Amino acid sequence: MSDHILQLPLTHFKGVGKKLNEKLAQMGVSTLEDVLFHFPLRYQDRTKLSQVGELREGMDAYIQGTIRAAGVTRGRRSTLIVKLEDGTGLVTLRFFHFRRAQVLQMRVGSTLTAFGQPKFVGGQLELIHPEYHVGDQTPDLASTLTPVYPTTEGVGQATWRNLTTQALRELASNPPADYLGDVLSEQLGLSDAITLLHRPPASANIQQILDSDHPAHHRLALEELTAHQLSMLTNRQRNEAKSTHSVTGSGDLAARLKAALPFQLTAAQQRVCKEIRDDLQRNTPMLRLLQGDVGSGKTLVAAISAAHMVESGHQVALMAPTELLSEQHYAAFDRWFTPLGITVLRLTGQIKGKARAASVEAIANGAVDIVIGTHALFQESVSFSSLGLVLVDEQHRFGVNQRLSLTQRGIETTTPHQLTMTATPIPRTLSMVAYADLDCSVIDELPPGRQAITTSVIDSERRQSVIQRVGTACREGKQAYWVCPLIEESELLSANAAEETYSTLQAELPDLRIALLHGKLASDEKASIMAEFAAGNTHILVATTVIEVGVDVPNASLMIIENAERFGLAQLHQLRGRVGRGSIESHCLLIFQPPLSQTARERLTVMRESQDGFVIAEKDLAIRGPGEVLGTRQTGLSSFRVARLPEHEGLLQQAQALAKELIRSEPTVANALENRWTRDRQAFGQV
Repeated sequence: MSDHILQLPLTHFKGVGKKLNEKLAQMGVSTLEDVLFHFPLRYQDRTKLSQVGELREGMDAYIQGTIRAAGVTRGRRSTLIVKLEDGTGLVTLRFFHFRRAQVLQMRVGSTLTAFGQPKFVGGQLELIHPEYHVGDQTPDLASTLTPVYPTTEGVGQATWRNLTTQALRELASNPPADYLGDVLSEQLGLSDAITLLHRPPASANIQQILDSDHPAHHRLALEELTAHQLSMLTNRQRNEAKSTHSVTGSGDLAARLKAALPFQLTAAQQRVCKEIRDDLQRNTPMLRLLQGDVGSGKTLVAAISAAHMVESGHQVALMAPTELLSEQHYAAFDRWFTPLGITVLRLTGQIKGKARAASVEAIANGAVDIVIGTHALFQESVSFSSLGLVLVDEQHRFGVNQRLSLTQRGIETTTPHQLTMTATPIPRTLSMVAYADLDCSVIDELPPGRQAITTSVIDSERRQSVIQRVGTACREGKQAYWVCPLIEESELLSANAAEETYSTLQAELPDLRIALLHGKLASDEKASIMAEFAAGNTHILVATTVIEVGVDVPNASLMIIENAERFGLAQLHQLRGRVGRGSIESHCLLIFQPPLSQTARERLTVMRESQDGFVIAEKDLAIRGPGEVLGTRQTGLSSFRVARLPEHEGLLQQAQALAKELIRSEPTVANALENRWTRDRQAFGQV
């Protein structure tokens, strides 16, 4: 192996100038080796022609047919429409951006070859802006799958294919170190696996390649997952080397808090409280993830954990992703702690001027025991006298830097304990990957008395009957949420806006009190609207997804979600969890706009058939993949280059075992392997 060749800068490559070199460096690609390990995100199959009659949404469609009609439609925007037929069916090609020369080119009777991914538009499959060629020549079928690389603006696919061609030429005589070669001697060699994924040959099993199920995928995915596990174990070791404030009190404050509650903790809550207190009594910082389905009582567990820390003389910070949720948390903590003589303060971006200055001073002086807020908590001007515990709610909403900066707000050298919470159940597969450096607690039991929620999926044509049904229920003393995906009407989307729905309901149900809540309202206005709804003074609350988490109104028993096909499974489950919190029978109505895509149909079916958050989370993972489920753009855990979940979850246990063995017996190799795959991204949870 020639390490110096692999570490050559990209300017060594033909066609790489200063500007391109800078763009690639921003992606973490700086050397020949980086190019070799920058794998295709997916592949296009141009090896065969598809028949129009067999097209499916989202597939790679390489088709050839005869133009049967072509013309420009006039309206809000001019559109070039072409009808193409191949004897098995008729498909529409749609162009929103076109030149006059293109229109003249589309002559009826001409042969046209096109490549694209069909999408449903108005119930029919269409190719939107496909690549195309007009002419009678035989289609130029590719001999291999065409790689499509993850990229950035200004770096096209042709550039990546040129770079990888040059890198693969060097690979033949300069193979990278095969760190797992001895362990995986019976598997495909590292260099062969790299070459195959960049340029799948015609002899390869194409379907295996497209499904990420080829031995080359397994070989490289195992190495990547091992490297990721190494980064998680390194984080954990780094954290365990730090010191923290440990809980030393008797637990009297927590006992008084629980004694004042009008109910008993569930067995699951008691178990998790003990796990957390055991952590807080140690001298190394806790890093624990608290999972629990909507309504399972995570906030109370967090409050009991806070009580232990406050009793020991240290401060607690709770960070929420939205103003509304921070207000909800403040109301709960104030209700629980103020009667016990504990000072609770709320700090958000809406609090400014002298009020903010006074709050910041009180936090720094230690005059405040518990601080609750949003991103305002991790601004430079905020420091704590003795920060002992950081509580992070809905952790996937925050970036790594935001969460970690909060743990550094203390003026001492100690690192606070950290408890991150999520009401979005995380499949075991993802926990093993994204949270391998965290301990995990699960509240797998709902409080007694929680009502099952009946879920119905309803065509938007029946919207009027839904309005009347909601009106009848509200006149009987019930309350309803009516959730819309947009605040204002959009020209680009057909979704019903919250403002339009609010006006419609006011006109249709003039005898009922209806309120409108969305993120653009001022903080005090949102709080006032929620207070009125919680008090039972509002019958229907029309809202955007600002009410997705944290809102608790036991009398609300109806949840109507407009354009439900536009929401993800996790979001639908969160919204549904706003009802069913009291003793009243509750219903969730999912109104959809037909036609439904296959994915949307799957999501709504899952919602109708299950209320188990973990079942829903597993299905969500299968539908969307880990990047979307975890919100990795926010968490700092970038998408894997080769590994795919849940497809490769069978490799996770082997990767964990390999990582532990490498750290124990070959730390130098472990470090090199970790750097190869993870040096260009920030490891999740690093503190």
